[in-house]
Amino acid sequence: MSSFSNPHYMYLFTLKNGKKKLAYGQSPQDALTILSFRLTPEEMDEIVPDDYIKVNQRKLREYIHLLG
Repeated sequence: MSSFSNPHYMYLFTLKNGKKKLAYGQSPQDALTILSFRLTPEEMDEIVPDDYIKVNQRKLREYIHLLG
C-alpha cells in the first residue's frame, strides 16, 4: 500500500512547561503512539495529549521558537 493512501500530518503538542513537541501521524493519537516509541515514559508524561495544533509543513518555521 502506498503512503499516499494514508496521509500523515504534523502536530504540535503542548508540554507541561509551556513548550511544544513536534509529532507526526495519521491522527493526533497516532502521532502520540509514534512519539512513545522514541521518548521515555517520563518524557511522555510531560505531553498534554488533548492540547495540540495541526501544523502545515510549510508553516512549521513559524513555530520553531516554541519547540522544547
